[in-house]
Amino acid sequence: MKLDDATFRLLRRLAPVLDDVLNAGEVEHADQAMDLASLAQLCLQLSDAYHDQHPDDTAQARLDALESQ
Repeated sequence: MKLDDATFRLLRRLAPVLDDVLNAGEVEHADQAMDLASLAQLCLQLSDAYHDQHPDDTAQARLDALESQ
């Protein structure tokens, strides 16, 4: 999926925040908590856009996830 320049820059800025949260399991700085709302919204938008472009892949990934549980 191709990203516009503004979205790419936002992802680059928020990527370290996501990395911190996933690796540490917590937010280290107050400003990171604010960025998490932006990151969540951006992830939702990207997920929706991917689903619109690749509905079969999305459905198969969900089935695979359910089967692995």
